[in-house]
Amino acid sequence: MKLGLLGKSLSHSFSKKYFEEKFKKENIQATFKNFELSNISEFHDVVVQNPDLLGLSVTVPYKEQIIPYLDSLSPEAKEIGAVNCIRFYNGKSTGYNTDVYGFQTSIKPFLEPRHNRALVFGTGGSSKAVAYALKQIGVECYFVTSREYKKTPNTFFYYELSPIIFSQFLLLVNCTPVGMFPDPSETLAIPFSYVTDSHLAYDLIYNPEETVFLENCRQKGAVTINGLSMLHLQAEKSWEIWNQK
Repeated sequence: MKLGLLGKSLSHSFSKKYFEEKFKKENIQATFKNFELSNISEFHDVVVQNPDLLGLSVTVPYKEQIIPYLDSLSPEAKEIGAVNCIRFYNGKSTGYNTDVYGFQTSIKPFLEPRHNRALVFGTGGSSKAVAYALKQIGVECYFVTSREYKKTPNTFFYYELSPIIFSQFLLLVNCTPVGMFPDPSETLAIPFSYVTDSHLAYDLIYNPEETVFLENCRQKGAVTINGLSMLHLQAEKSWEIWNQK
């Protein structure tokens, strides 16, 4: 069994170590390889040169770019517009999104009724999965971006964030790579003084264990969660998909 991870810079990726430890612990005859692509167009070469591939995980920046290269999408992946899991079967490739399952399952135990509106920082593939997952459980989402062309009715720019907005959106989710290793001292340009002990702050980053974003929110009394449990959950869901009959 051959599996792998598709991305751009994978030297500190979670997936390879996670699955190799899983294979060893559960005595599974399988290999896991990192495929670092400088451009998504190289995906074709990966498939041709590895005809025995059973599945791939997909990470930034290719969760959206990979879609045109796949034969089909799961209903979830199609609606979200982002893929983080590919299964190869009978010569065809199908894209899935297991980030939804991972995020939703990991955050549910922490949600209170007051966490019914979320500020989602970032507008990439991960943020789309997070918004989809939250909407499924009745949480309204607004995106926060610095990119002018990303402005939509349910989007704020960072400079628009105010005490009123923070008082109305008590769930904060970082879906950007800001603060991730190897630049752990960086953080989002948000007014942390508006964060309160009524807020729940979630960062999809797991390395470092506590980002500056989470540290600042924790110091204001907010409950904080990092992305490690989400990562484990989405990985196991991907494993389930790769091995389905």
